[in-house]
Amino acid sequence: MSKFLVLLRPRLLSVRVGRENHRAFYGKLAFFGALGIGFWAGIFVVFVRVLAYFQAVEGFGDVLAEKLLSMVFTTFFSLLVFSAVFATLSKLYLSRDLPLVLSYPVNHRTVFAARLCESLVDSSWMVAVYILPALFAYGVVYGRGFTFYANAVFVLLPFCVTACAVSALGVMLAVVLLPAGRVRTLLLFLGMGLFLAAYLALRLLRPERLVDPDAFASAIQYLATLRAPAPAWLPSTWAFDSVRLSLSGDWAAVAFHNLLAVSGAAFFVFLAVALAGPLYFKGVSKSQESRVRMPGRKPRSPRRPLASRLPFLSRPARAILVKEIRSFTRDQAQWPQVFLMAALIGIYLYNFKVLPIEKAPIAAVYLENLFSFLNMALAGFVLTALSARFVFPAVSMEKEAFWIVRSSPVPVSRVLWIKFFIYFAPLLVLSEFLIVATNLLLGVTPFMMGLSVATMLLVVPGIVAMGIGLGAAYPNFTSENPMQAVTGTGGLLFMILAAAFIGMVIILEAGPVYAVFMAGIHGSALDPLAWVAITLSFALVAALCAAVVILPMRHGAKKLSPQFPKG
Repeated sequence: MSKFLVLLRPRLLSVRVGRENHRAFYGKLAFFGALGIGFWAGIFVVFVRVLAYFQAVEGFGDVLAEKLLSMVFTTFFSLLVFSAVFATLSKLYLSRDLPLVLSYPVNHRTVFAARLCESLVDSSWMVAVYILPALFAYGVVYGRGFTFYANAVFVLLPFCVTACAVSALGVMLAVVLLPAGRVRTLLLFLGMGLFLAAYLALRLLRPERLVDPDAFASAIQYLATLRAPAPAWLPSTWAFDSVRLSLSGDWAAVAFHNLLAVSGAAFFVFLAVALAGPLYFKGVSKSQESRVRMPGRKPRSPRRPLASRLPFLSRPARAILVKEIRSFTRDQAQWPQVFLMAALIGIYLYNFKVLPIEKAPIAAVYLENLFSFLNMALAGFVLTALSARFVFPAVSMEKEAFWIVRSSPVPVSRVLWIKFFIYFAPLLVLSEFLIVATNLLLGVTPFMMGLSVATMLLVVPGIVAMGIGLGAAYPNFTSENPMQAVTGTGGLLFMILAAAFIGMVIILEAGPVYAVFMAGIHGSALDPLAWVAITLSFALVAALCAAVVILPMRHGAKKLSPQFPKG
């Protein structure tokens, strides 16, 4: 145990070192704490309103609330596993200080256990923070006491530990089975496996049936489907059952499910640590070996990239552009995640296809255009998630070699704008594809189609600029993978500000869109005052998007320049 604590001491000391500048530390803590509390409160309010609406539905309200809780735990468990895979792979096999740590007279199981604890913290803290307001909302709506809140916090510990231990087991076995030097290829197999698991979990839930009255022969069958228990072997079910039963006050059953969750987490941790003895060091040795070119295989002749033929850029700018493109395409860790994102986008579109809008009690024309308008916010959140993974770490991934870029005869601001345009083009195409495809599936009016396309054309550069600018303002050149760069202060600020930006755009457009849509439905003309309000609203949206593009880029260049002065 003493050696285990010694291995964790550098992580604890890093927090202590960050507090040396007390004024800056506590000022930053207060600022980001206020932002986090505001975002946390927003999630809490949304869940309270949804649950209060469910309770107003007599006979079905509690069942709908339980179904929502089950879906929340299933979704967050999938996110935990996905996050833990990259955290454990980085900490256990790709960390740069790993050879130094392994040279100490410490058992390999102890090193594995210490790294597993660090991976648990890195991969779980954000998911745990975001799920807590949803659980607390259940306690407020159902009038539970302190015991419920304490149990909700307690049940998250085995929930997160199980996800991290399962991910560590999968990573450890895959590293041993893969050829030497192909550790990063592991991400491809794990990414596709996670996609299949997430897709299977989603289709087993079949949420589209809950809004299709023809899918059930009677109300009794509908209620029975809602009450159908989740698979008992899933760790998310153990946590769900504990919280669900604590709402009804059945504390004996709660204790049973808590013991089940704790014993399951202990079993997976014990299995991972036990297998670490014969497998961990073997996997580390294979991961440190380099890949050897097969004899007789001729190297491919280098091709001149298209970016090097751009005449409107200076030679240094073209060189940086070519470097960015080659760095991205040669990084094997990027492509599996691109494939996984593409698969999740396919699920996103499929959900719109199976939604039975025409069978709803509300007129289809209202629902189609309402979903189209809300889909702009959903597409913006998808874009934010992609930007957090690919755009925000763009500066941090330069690592210690950033001084080479900084010493070039290209200003920092131009380097950031080059990175901006590299990511802006593909993300714009992807966002417009999502909007157009979902609108075609919904069959919206031409006005909503044009509005959605124009709005995404304004929103995409703002989100990409925030990702580049805040990534430059809060760089982490010591991060070993993009996930570490995102989970810091800057990543949290980026996601909060991006969500606020999308929300402001939607709020500013809501009134004018409703006025134009209702005028088209009733066949009436808008009065001049309404046109003035509509013009002012869209002008504010354009001004907001322009400010979000310019200000973060300037802030990032200003913050990054003093850290790396020329000369």
